[in-house]
Amino acid sequence: MIALLTHHSPMRHWLIKSEPEVFSIDDLARVGREPWSGVRNYQARNFMWKEMHPGDLALFYHSNAQPPGVAGIAKVAGIPYPDATQFDGASEYFDSKARTGQPRWWLVDFDFVGRFREILPLATLKADPLLAEMAVCQRGTRLSITPVTPAHFKRVCQLAGFALRFPIPVLAFPTNCG
Repeated sequence: MIALLTHHSPMRHWLIKSEPEVFSIDDLARVGREPWSGVRNYQARNFMWKEMHPGDLALFYHSNAQPPGVAGIAKVAGIPYPDATQFDGASEYFDSKARTGQPRWWLVDFDFVGRFREILPLATLKADPLLAEMAVCQRGTRLSITPVTPAHFKRVCQLAGFALRFPIPVLAFPTNCG
């Protein structure tokens, strides 16, 4: 039997950044699901570890691009788990202080939801008065993961001409009902 995991807290919205040369919305579309590894900022880590829940939606932002901007939508696909790159001595994200029994870095997987027809540039976000308080529009905000209000999330989708179809499946887990 398969049970649908319900969202016990209100859905949260996020903005996740990636350089498109490293991992783009097209890469996420191709693979379908990807662990969001390599985050090495404590605040961004804590968002994934303590605040993200399966089914939360994220604006997928291309940073260090011309132009930088929102490229599409992703969805948190599961619960947090330790980022394996912290234990891999060959990884650029290796952390010599991390221990298998006491990981320092956590991640979640993201699923592809949809791609915008074209990048919604940061300049467009900054020019919209309804998005003035959005973290990515603030000077000096460099976090790779930031919370987004539902109103800001909806407005970005409107500006991009992107309509979400609901319900978006959350996550199926086998159950031991029997």
